[in-house]
Amino acid sequence: MRCAIAHYHELALKGHNRDYFEQSLITNIRTALKDLGIRQVQNLHSRIRIDLPVEADVELIRDRLVRVCGIANFSLGRVIPLQLGNPDLEALSTAAIAELNSKSFETFRVTAKRADKRLAMTSMDIEKAVGAVICEKTGKNVSLRHPDLTVYIELLTKDAFCSAEKVEGPGGMPTGVSGNVACLTSGGIDSPVAAYRMIKRGCLATFVHFSGRPLVSRASEEKVRDLVQTLTQYQYLSRLYVVPFGEIQREIVLTAPAPFRIVLYRRMMIRITEELARRENCWALVTGDSLGQVASQTPQNICAIEDAAELPILRPLIGMDKREIIDEARRLGTYETSIEPDQDCCKLFVPPHPSTKTRLDDVLRIERMLDIASLVKRGVEQAELTELSFPPSTT
Repeated sequence: MRCAIAHYHELALKGHNRDYFEQSLITNIRTALKDLGIRQVQNLHSRIRIDLPVEADVELIRDRLVRVCGIANFSLGRVIPLQLGNPDLEALSTAAIAELNSKSFETFRVTAKRADKRLAMTSMDIEKAVGAVICEKTGKNVSLRHPDLTVYIELLTKDAFCSAEKVEGPGGMPTGVSGNVACLTSGGIDSPVAAYRMIKRGCLATFVHFSGRPLVSRASEEKVRDLVQTLTQYQYLSRLYVVPFGEIQREIVLTAPAPFRIVLYRRMMIRITEELARRENCWALVTGDSLGQVASQTPQNICAIEDAAELPILRPLIGMDKREIIDEARRLGTYETSIEPDQDCCKLFVPPHPSTKTRLDDVLRIERMLDIASLVKRGVEQAELTELSFPPSTT
């Protein structure tokens, strides 16, 4: 029988709450694989076993599991029943060789672990026996220090598991265990990476995008929808609010001196997002700010913008440079979409020389000339909600 064994690290440290985190991870694995005919997902002493049907698409299963937050690593392989507490070494060796058939290698090693230390054979006994058979049948050599390939054997309670691969997962926490957060999401590179980092820490992200509509086209909205669909592969259900922001920006432009406009835009976005966040039971807002990257992200402007918020503002990228963020966006699969050209509200009415050391007193003085409550209400009422889900429906 083919199966997958998934390992987690951080969840094992959760003490009395460990069962809750493990069950959340199992639920997310079932959700990620629900359209692939997976019926059995079991919790086995710091491992999760996923039984695969004969007709399973192994590549598709691998692609799904590599996006399940909470999984540190996983292996796809075969299980062989134990006999009187010991593995059938002949059957185990045959399974190992079958796993190696599609691999290209010259040297190998066998690594065995026992989940149940009461089993009669030791890990070293199994490594030696299976390694000898692989040498005989394949003509390949053992290298304990620098092998081209490692055969992994895990002795579970009733079965032995054999695999010739170990795939890294995202790690982190199961999505949903850390509550809801509202992510301000542009069509750029940074904000999807920031949202992913919070999803990886167990948060369920609600996305809020500010469009320049009606003064520009829907290009940025379509782009953000694609980005959110990519991120939905990590959290399975997403809610995206699109707020037409062009007219609100126009009113700010008519009132505010040019150098202060960017800070005023951002403060208005924070207020509108906060109202939507309360609707979604979010405990924090999330932005893609990276310290000093653009005018709105200088220390003084960050402080002036944060003053508009009542909920905490989380900035998971604050200490990262642009190259680090781009590298993570590439790994995540959002980079190519993010660099597509669009008409974003952030590019509307941008002054040539924005203030980088905005004083809060100046901002508050300008805002007294605006009907803040009315503008926030307009933004919230005009927000358009879209729900996205993953895996895609088979009906």
